[in-house]
Amino acid sequence: MTSADAGSNSPHDIPAQTLRERYLQTIADIAERILTGKQIISKEYIYQILVEKIELGTSELFEGCLSETVQGIEREIASQADEVKTAKLKHKLTALTWIQTSLGNLQDERQAVAAVKGTIDLIATTAPNERLNVLLQALDPNQERKLDRAQIELMIKSLQSVATIKLEPADFEQLKQLALGLDRGLKLLPTLEPHLVSWIYESGQQIGFGGATESGPWSLWARQVTNPAIKSLFQTIGRQQSISDLCATQATSNEGEWTELAIVLQSIQTALVTWFDGQMYDRDWGQRLAFSTLITFAAIWCELANGINRAIGINSSHREAISKACFQVTLQILRTAAQRPNFPLYGGIFAAFSGETLRDTLSYFDLPLKQIAGTQEKGRLLTILGYSQQALGQIDRSIKLHQEALEIANQAGDRPCEIANLNHLSRIAIGQKDYPQAISLSQRALILARQTGDRLGEANALTNVGYSEVLAAHEIDLMDEDVYEQNISYLDRGLKLAETLDDKQSIALGYHSLGLAYLTIQQPEKAIEYLQLGTKAAQAVGDLYLQGLNLTYLAEAHHSLEKNKTAIFYSCLAMYQLHQIGAKEWRQGASLATILQGRLGVEEFQAILTQYRPNLIPAIGVDGYDYLPQLLDEYLHGNG
Repeated sequence: MTSADAGSNSPHDIPAQTLRERYLQTIADIAERILTGKQIISKEYIYQILVEKIELGTSELFEGCLSETVQGIEREIASQADEVKTAKLKHKLTALTWIQTSLGNLQDERQAVAAVKGTIDLIATTAPNERLNVLLQALDPNQERKLDRAQIELMIKSLQSVATIKLEPADFEQLKQLALGLDRGLKLLPTLEPHLVSWIYESGQQIGFGGATESGPWSLWARQVTNPAIKSLFQTIGRQQSISDLCATQATSNEGEWTELAIVLQSIQTALVTWFDGQMYDRDWGQRLAFSTLITFAAIWCELANGINRAIGINSSHREAISKACFQVTLQILRTAAQRPNFPLYGGIFAAFSGETLRDTLSYFDLPLKQIAGTQEKGRLLTILGYSQQALGQIDRSIKLHQEALEIANQAGDRPCEIANLNHLSRIAIGQKDYPQAISLSQRALILARQTGDRLGEANALTNVGYSEVLAAHEIDLMDEDVYEQNISYLDRGLKLAETLDDKQSIALGYHSLGLAYLTIQQPEKAIEYLQLGTKAAQAVGDLYLQGLNLTYLAEAHHSLEKNKTAIFYSCLAMYQLHQIGAKEWRQGASLATILQGRLGVEEFQAILTQYRPNLIPAIGVDGYDYLPQLLDEYLHGNG
């Protein structure tokens, strides 16, 4: 019995041989009708014949009869010398392919029905506090055969039918709620669909989910819905307010509301990911935004789970059941993200986040990741959390995440992930001025990358080896020009390899590292050249952290050349941008700006800022420009 017929009853009253003969005759009859052309035969017509003729639970037998017939004709063609007869046999073979297509459609349809029936049976018989969880498992898009709209509609009807059977009142009401929630979710989609990506064209703003704005996507979607709970959620996200706090005070125990929300959020998520993935003119940009979208929606569900655990007015059993279901959706989305072929092992998730959004988003995943076993998926997810925590200044946390990811990747045989974590740990060691450790880790990454043919890992390892060697030599005042040339050659080779691979994230890191290397050996003009290239490259990939670091060191390079006006421009720009993503390095730019303000005087400093106002506003906006004095004040008083 095929999986398509699972759950069906076999017609035991019909002898198998007789049924086989009937199916062979049915195949011959359909083929004959197609070949004679006495009536118009379409694939839809063939499909209806198969629906009528093939008994439930016997499609495998029919498929065998069809295969037997095809093979018989193929043998005849191989042994036939008469061209006319050969042509007729080929026509018959074509007719049989029509039947094969229709049979495949029928098997898919019956498999879908069987899957829905199995899900409904499971929902009806499982414990009440597990029913929502089971339903959301069925909606998991990671399934080999994910449910389409027609199957969800069938599920609604089936749930309603089950609910009419003699049940306990509470069970009846629960199944009815689930069915109504699915139905409301599907009916809401036509209202939302015209607006799912329209905001990208209409708002003229940077793509992403950062920044509280009435012209953003969530505010737009909120205006399209009438359901108070969903409207309130969308408005809360649009204003960058706490979803958890909203859920704690306004969450409902009506599971139909949660199934409706699941349908709506999954549809928005799917539409956005599909749109971003389809941007052929800039595929890298689209794929980064698609990944960031998945992380955003995973965070939403995770925060909903956290909020429901604190919900007032809901009994503990309902809180536990709904929270568990929300965490399950979080894990589903994280698995979807981890399985993407363009997984950003070396950065790139910053493109869709700003303000405190990144910090908040990443903080939600501790609990759900603990529920995932030590698989390749978990290792990759821990990698992005690790380098993101580094960007946020949480170095100890970053090290622990990378070390755990490294161990998992090693055990899972995921060599690219293992190499990436060695490279990330090497960069952290550089930041901590532990140059021997940085060199050791980057050399391990380089050897493993070359052994396994991971050229992207090799490019990053070459960059790390060269950069850490330059800094190590500088620390001991080893000013041998040959030593620096040899070490900078590693950086050049890493950059060239990244350019060959057209990996824009690694190219950005290569420019940044070369700029810092030349700044370290007191060649600021050369440093400025590479840091400017690095700034453009980081901006192109949406890496706000790396962009901010480049701006910081551009300020220092110009300061070393006594170009104070330019140094003030870059230091203030870097300070603001890094502060916006919560990176601790904003203080580095603030420190230089404060020194220059003290040297030049407040009045002259402000005059220079005013002079650069036309250059700053396109980058940080009027509000950002007006916030610069307050940010400097926060630094001076230790409030940042």
